[in-house]
Amino acid sequence: MRIAFVGLPLAALLLARDGHTIVWAGLCRKEAIGSRRLTRLLGKDRVRIVPDLARAAADVRAREPDLVVSWFWTRKVPPAFRAIAKLGAIGVHPSLLPRHRGPDPYFWAIDAGDSVTGVTAHVLDDEYDTGAILGSRELPVGPTWNAWTLAKKLDRPSLALLRDVVSSFARGELPKAVPQDDARATPAPQPTDDDLELRWTWDAARIERRVRAASPWPGAFTAIGERSVVLTRVRATTEHPRALAAGEACVRADGVGIVRAKEGAVELLAGRLDDDDETELDAAALARLIAPDGA
Repeated sequence: MRIAFVGLPLAALLLARDGHTIVWAGLCRKEAIGSRRLTRLLGKDRVRIVPDLARAAADVRAREPDLVVSWFWTRKVPPAFRAIAKLGAIGVHPSLLPRHRGPDPYFWAIDAGDSVTGVTAHVLDDEYDTGAILGSRELPVGPTWNAWTLAKKLDRPSLALLRDVVSSFARGELPKAVPQDDARATPAPQPTDDDLELRWTWDAARIERRVRAASPWPGAFTAIGERSVVLTRVRATTEHPRALAAGEACVRADGVGIVRAKEGAVELLAGRLDDDDETELDAAALARLIAPDGA
């Protein structure tokens, strides 16, 4: 199988190991892991860093690819480039499409409390993550995972699914393309500052999910006293003074800072100052922000 590849080099290297010929590779960023190895394998004339795919289409078409493959290419693949290969263009998205279409499915899967997510191979289309489904794999979501953990856990099934689907094309066993049900689609945009600001009128479980969804970066933020703080690890608890109102904070007898939510409270376990220095804060440092004098 002759492949025109776009995205992160690890997938291209694995496809080459599977015996496919990478006729051209457009990489989505400089210094991505595997870039030098891929360049040595293919030669400098067949690797481009952040290329303009529309401009490159004619040159890559001349290399006669059978299939265009995308793995974490972070821009739209234009129609002119998708049309250069006789078998079309495919990619893999880190969610169970049509759920969580968009650039940050990790955030929204955790924030929604999904117990299961996964990866989906699909045909590339004019709009992000809308093409017909070629296959998928599920992954249970750990109850304490943050966004970074989920992203890493999905890498292996994503690569395995991609390799399986490409191998099916190579054998002439084209996967059945199943149109997505747009009525079931949910968006997964990059979270805004409004999404990342914590509301203490939410219940504690929702606040904990939002913190995990945003961790470690960009992080969910709140104010403690006069300081803006990014919280990266918290835990819902029912152990709190009953006199506290939502949004009020104290330091428990065990030295842990807590903030009352609408239902329950949240233990503050790790974070950083929301300033230029981004000073890391452990549970003790967060407690000192609540009670500087130790009271």
